[in-house]
Amino acid sequence: MLTKRTLGCVALALLLGACGTQTLPPTSDLPLPKVTTGEKKAPVLEVDPASAVPQKYIVVLKKPEAGVASQGISKLTREGIVQKLGIAQLGRQVEKVYTDALYGFSAKLSAEQLEALSRNPQVSYIQPVQRVHKQATQSSPPSWGLDRIDQRDLPLNNSYTYATDGSGVTAYVVDTGIQVSHSNFGGRASVGIDTVGDGKNGIDCDGHGTHVAGIIGSNSYGVAKAVKLVSVRVLDCEGSGTMDGVIQGIDWVVKNARKPAVVNISLGSEADAALDQAVKNAIQSGLTVVLASGNQNENACNYSPARVPEAITVGATDSGDKRTYFSNYGSCVDLFAPGLDITSTVLNNKTDSYSGTSMASPHVSGAAALYLASNTSATPAQVTAALLGNTTPNKVLDPQGTPNKLLYIGNSPVTTTPPPTNTGPCSGANCTTYTGKFNAAGEYYFPPANDYFEYGGGTLKAWLKGPSGTDFDLYLYKWNGSDWDVVGLSESPTSEESITYTATSGYYIWLVTSYQGTGSYTFWMQK
Repeated sequence: MLTKRTLGCVALALLLGACGTQTLPPTSDLPLPKVTTGEKKAPVLEVDPASAVPQKYIVVLKKPEAGVASQGISKLTREGIVQKLGIAQLGRQVEKVYTDALYGFSAKLSAEQLEALSRNPQVSYIQPVQRVHKQATQSSPPSWGLDRIDQRDLPLNNSYTYATDGSGVTAYVVDTGIQVSHSNFGGRASVGIDTVGDGKNGIDCDGHGTHVAGIIGSNSYGVAKAVKLVSVRVLDCEGSGTMDGVIQGIDWVVKNARKPAVVNISLGSEADAALDQAVKNAIQSGLTVVLASGNQNENACNYSPARVPEAITVGATDSGDKRTYFSNYGSCVDLFAPGLDITSTVLNNKTDSYSGTSMASPHVSGAAALYLASNTSATPAQVTAALLGNTTPNKVLDPQGTPNKLLYIGNSPVTTTPPPTNTGPCSGANCTTYTGKFNAAGEYYFPPANDYFEYGGGTLKAWLKGPSGTDFDLYLYKWNGSDWDVVGLSESPTSEESITYTATSGYYIWLVTSYQGTGSYTFWMQK
């Protein structure tokens, strides 16, 4: 991300100038943003007003300087935030603090307080807290999902064959909690954290999280029947919550996870930059994250965290291998798994059948646990490659532009790491690749041609990859008629960044910058 020491050149605005070494004259008539000599306001990102919690915001701080990062993050507290930002006199109430998946906090802010914080040089960006919900479910007839994922073709053979059981792996269920006393968990379920604050202490009072956990690892209905299950309760008894609580749950997992581990997130919201960043950082910490694509029958690239490309995003199929009528679709979905009429554990030591992409993703989380049990040092990228490489192709009817891959665990675990490929994250006529080099921290460039572009609307995607040990960041800006607004950003502690943005028509420009380190990088853009 861009810090005060580079703002004399960039100031979180874009300019063709002398800071970078890759300067070319602009090719079009629209002026690029001006150099600013003072601090530029941190962007306040927009969300759907209908989903915003009044006056509540997530404030993401700039990354600590190199050399003091770990110390600064580990000691970040409510009191420390007040002191660090000098905000005590404005009476802000800091509610939740993030130290691992994000670096920042949530707070209730007045308009005056929001304006003052946006001008604080230590703030990277601010966004309203959104409401978040479980992916809707419904009662249905008995299950068939386990039967489907261990065979290539229909009809079902009324059996589920597996070679490993997930022993030694932990699955973190970010959801409504888990009824840990359910007899079908065999004592393998426990409580990790509860961010709801209603006194339930991680125990499910809705049923959704218990159902999801049962698909991952219950004795009778689970894919990985010996995996440890941990409740990360972020949704209340009605299956609703707020984004600051969801991020707090993910933050706790990053700090406390016992690996090898998989994280299942069967919830979602409108596009949310802070949630996306938290999920990306969780993956970069070594956690495999599996996401439900959503139940809106729309493009999954419009929703968070389903649009995070580093995660495994799952769509739902029915027992005839057709994409369900509710499942989201598109290029942000990685594969399909059973998601209609799935029987699993629910409250009061009972079972029931639910439908939703919430039921599809835990099938994949269970499959990830099976793989990790035999490949304990596998990275999230290797787990993803193994699962996708083992899918059954071209079985799903009506995929709607989604990769046509159906989950398959086979009769034995995959024990070899797929060979690396030289292909990038996108290809074809709509994919543009650019390579460049930073010779000093603080340099920046506007790939691929040092200029903006006009776009008619749709999904914009970009990826950035730089050397290990460096910290390069990625931004997307949109012209508002008089200036450039930040509409997307990716600021992980590494140089592997990505942005997916649902764009309206207008003018856009990408920015890559070195926060720390030097070296060559590759940028991909798809539109």
